[in-house]
Amino acid sequence: MLLSQLLCGVEAEWEKEDLSVSAICYNSQKATEGCMFVCIKGFQADGHRYIEDAIHRGAKAVVVEDDVSFEGAVKIRVPDSRKALAQMSATWFLHPAKEMKIIGVTGTNGKTTVTSLIKQILEFSGKKVGLIGTNGNMIGDELLESERTTPESYELHELFRAMRDRGVEYVVMEVSSHSLVLSRVYGIPFACGVFTNLTQDHLDFHETMEKYLEAKKMLFLMCETAIVNIDDAAGKKIVDDAACPMTSYSIDEKAEWQAENVRISARGILFDFKHEDKSYAVRLGIPGKFSVYNAMAAAVCAIQLGFSPEDVFTALTVAQGVRGRAETVYTNTDYTVIIDYAHTPDGLDNIIRTVKEFAKGRVITVFGCGGDRDRTKRPIMGEIAGNLSDFCIITSDNPRTEEPMSIIYEIEEGMKRTDCEYILIENRRDAIGYALEIGKEGDCIILAGKGHETYQIIGKEKKDFDERVIIKELLEG
Repeated sequence: MLLSQLLCGVEAEWEKEDLSVSAICYNSQKATEGCMFVCIKGFQADGHRYIEDAIHRGAKAVVVEDDVSFEGAVKIRVPDSRKALAQMSATWFLHPAKEMKIIGVTGTNGKTTVTSLIKQILEFSGKKVGLIGTNGNMIGDELLESERTTPESYELHELFRAMRDRGVEYVVMEVSSHSLVLSRVYGIPFACGVFTNLTQDHLDFHETMEKYLEAKKMLFLMCETAIVNIDDAAGKKIVDDAACPMTSYSIDEKAEWQAENVRISARGILFDFKHEDKSYAVRLGIPGKFSVYNAMAAAVCAIQLGFSPEDVFTALTVAQGVRGRAETVYTNTDYTVIIDYAHTPDGLDNIIRTVKEFAKGRVITVFGCGGDRDRTKRPIMGEIAGNLSDFCIITSDNPRTEEPMSIIYEIEEGMKRTDCEYILIENRRDAIGYALEIGKEGDCIILAGKGHETYQIIGKEKKDFDERVIIKELLEG
């Protein structure tokens, strides 16, 4: 593709020397003969430092933010190289997002389940759907591995192209706050945006809850229409600052779509969903009050996209849960083991309260907090778990480069403010083993924090750690 074609619509200063570009890359090690190298300023490295390496490997054009000098390639200066990368990637792959309906779901909790439910609803109506998110990317039923919730813009548009070429009509994607701030989704024409909730998380990146909310709001500057949970205080602020048509849903507040007569059991949820002068009976086989919110978000989104309410609510009755979200593990014991991704204060609160609604015995919670992440939530999660559980085992999550016991002690500070009995066990496998040993008839054991993950990050090493496999090994051993 010609350089002039790639830069069409991009705010840029360059030498106007046109040439044919063979590829786009933002990692100098992936530079090839005739490519364009885009200098991205990351958390650990600045692409401007690797210009000479990229040129040595064959780059013929270099996109920069800083006023740097080099020879051997055309210099293109832009005010924001991340946005430029997003624009050029869309052009490189011939704007596949414009050929499909893109649905973006953002919020602290619920994104993975809501995107999955929307996908299942649309597929129930015969549509071919792509999914992008935490548990992986999907083209129809084919699962593709993913490294982050929302891919970098180049890989994202590459994925869009692959989806469209294989007949995908709708793409449902989780939109993380990081991806919004870092312009990974810049310029994408979202047909619909969904907001689930906002609770404490990622303050190591955003610093304050105000900045975290401002990041989430960015999605609703890019949507044709939005679906918003107004039981959440942040949702009300999003509606107040509406930049596109908004549709609200709620249990407690007066909304356009209102859930009433909510009934929750171990087998799932039932509620009446009212809109204007109509009421629909909704059933979903995933327990917990949070499942009511997830079902509402998915249903309203599909209806806003033009699908009939009757088809939408029928689809929900047969919809399946998501791996690692309130997932019951078969153990052949007289107690229950549940795996959940809860790694935020609100997420932990939700899963424990959900389990307490149907637990006949004790609620035993095994959890930790990730290293190199927001430290302020650690004592908060300790206090939440202590107040709601009958017994807690504080252990490691993904300690990364932090000392595991220092994380555990910070969690314990919150636990000490409760009357809950607890124990500290650094090794997560041993912690799970201890929980299984003390489990009695009617107890519910919650393994919180890992969810769908099949690894544990200790130091900078990713080690195999699938809690389902570990439970099986421990019980058989």
